[in-house]
Amino acid sequence: MSDIQFHNINTNGISMRIAEAGSGPLVLLIHGWPESWYSWRHQLVAIAAAGYRVVAPDMRGYGDSDAPAAAEEYRIDKLTADIVAVVDALGETTATLVGHDWGSMLVWNAALLHPERFNGVIGMSVPYGGRGKEEPLATWRDAMGDNFFYISYHNEAGGVAEAEYDSDPRGLLSMLYASPETPRAEATITDPKRAAGGWIGRIGAPLELPPWLSAEDLDYYVNEFTRSGFRGGVNYYRNFDANWHFMADKNPVVPIPSAFIAGAADMVIAGADEPALRAMMTPVMSDLREVTLLPGIGHWVQQEAASETNEAILRFLRSL
Repeated sequence: MSDIQFHNINTNGISMRIAEAGSGPLVLLIHGWPESWYSWRHQLVAIAAAGYRVVAPDMRGYGDSDAPAAAEEYRIDKLTADIVAVVDALGETTATLVGHDWGSMLVWNAALLHPERFNGVIGMSVPYGGRGKEEPLATWRDAMGDNFFYISYHNEAGGVAEAEYDSDPRGLLSMLYASPETPRAEATITDPKRAAGGWIGRIGAPLELPPWLSAEDLDYYVNEFTRSGFRGGVNYYRNFDANWHFMADKNPVVPIPSAFIAGAADMVIAGADEPALRAMMTPVMSDLREVTLLPGIGHWVQQEAASETNEAILRFLRSL
């Protein structure tokens, strides 16, 4: 960690904190929700040691970066413009993109909207299958009905989601930052209906920390969200439909070299194997070079399996 330097840069009308290590070709690491630059602590030094300049920003709405209050300030065009502005602020003309969770969605779209600025893109945990045929929120509402679904919860009026999370950051983060095999207590909310309550009580509290997350790690995340609050990150979810409309007239095919990394036990990919993921992604990727699935690993892949993730990232970087 002593090799990581921190500073704030002005980008796209906001201030962003970045963590930086190494020198060489620029690699940008874009985190998801609810995370921060710290999610890349194992990648920053390892990739820098391989001869790269590696930068992990706190994205808009997180950590020590600015967090505009209005939800429309988190639309996909503004978020991807933030990424381009980081490249500019660092004095570079191009970079390789790596994104996890929401960061994966951001890097896929950055490659679509600004392909001239990036020479390759890796998405992690959230694959890209092109633009859906219908507005996303309506699709999820139809599928879930009156049952709780966290994305619908994030889109409820009045900021109920961030109010719950801000009242108990440790409760939310400890619930989410777990491995598939982490033992848990019984959930306190067992009724699937949204009316029964919010999210924290729906997944039992973990009985122990996973081996990849120390008490100090969890404390860091809790302190970051206690200071910044959750509204910025939740605002990303409030733009699913706006993003869908914005991308309507854009070419849906990622035109630069690409790769995908995920834990095989990640609920996001719902048990999909490599052939299934390739079948989904190949039609909308001009040069899909590798799909890496790590057995037994869950959603927090770059933390749960840091060495294997670093190896997969470096294989792709060396192929460019």
